[in-house]
Amino acid sequence: MAIGDILAACAAHGGKLIEITGGEPLEQSASGDLAKALLAEGYTVLCETNGTQPLSLLPDGVIRIMDLKCPSSGMAERNEWSNIELLTPRDEVKFVLADRADYDWARDVVARYALQSRCGAILFSAVYGVLAPRTLAAWILADGLEVRFQLQLHKYVWPPDQRGV
Repeated sequence: MAIGDILAACAAHGGKLIEITGGEPLEQSASGDLAKALLAEGYTVLCETNGTQPLSLLPDGVIRIMDLKCPSSGMAERNEWSNIELLTPRDEVKFVLADRADYDWARDVVARYALQSRCGAILFSAVYGVLAPRTLAAWILADGLEVRFQLQLHKYVWPPDQRGV
């Protein structure tokens, strides 16, 4: 779909908040151009990225929600750690946790990189059906972490195996 067509579709839906997501948007060569065009039209633009591509591909003004892959994901070696230096107070870092080892790893990453001073929000989410949300909440409270507890809401609203939502 051409950028002009996307802009027209966004205008037809109304609202001024747009999130670019789905798979890894920064692997699409036009993502930066799309974000720039949306910003020029006055939209607030969020981009949810898996953290494996350089955040510098996005224009200034985009709110970047960067996932840092935890060890249980099998993808932690793909984290682009240099992205942490590019974070701004408007950005967010998300960890999706499957177990206590992931939690301990994420807690250590938050401290090691002083994420509270680099970004606007740190999100801890439990893998749906694997880690009980109550367990994750208890760990966060016990450690007094300054993170935002989050659920994978799309898995509660739609069937957990449904794609494209």
